Amino acid sequence: QVQLVESGGGSVQAGGSLRLSCVVSGYMTRPYYMAWFRQVPGKEREGVATISTGARGTVYADSVKGRFTISQDNAKNTLGLQMNTLKPEDTAMYYCAAATRVSALWYRLRVIDFDYWGQGTQVTVSS
Repeated sequence: QVQLVESGGGSVQAGGSLRLSCVVSGYMTRPYYMAWFRQVPGKEREGVATISTGARGTVYADSVKGRFTISQDNAKNTLGLQMNTLKPEDTAMYYCAAATRVSALWYRLRVIDFDYWGQGTQVTVSS
């Protein structure tokens, strides 16, 4: 049973930075892909960034390109998300996700491709 625990959320003013971390444990085989999603009340969960754990390819949502960086530390079993130049529209609950099945469409940041989720960490950006 894969377990994901996020940390690092908080409140920041627009233009500021935050770094989210997700500790991954309990897997027999390393997940193929890891990702960060976010969700605001009343809206669907949307993909922010994803990484292929083997090839280390990365994909970002257009809304965060150039501002966010996803990373993985295999030695620490940790997934990171460095968020710079934050905007009020980045305010959301951020979730770490893991995919234990291979998908040819992993780069599309689809919720359906990820089968394990963390509990979420809140990010609030004030103007």
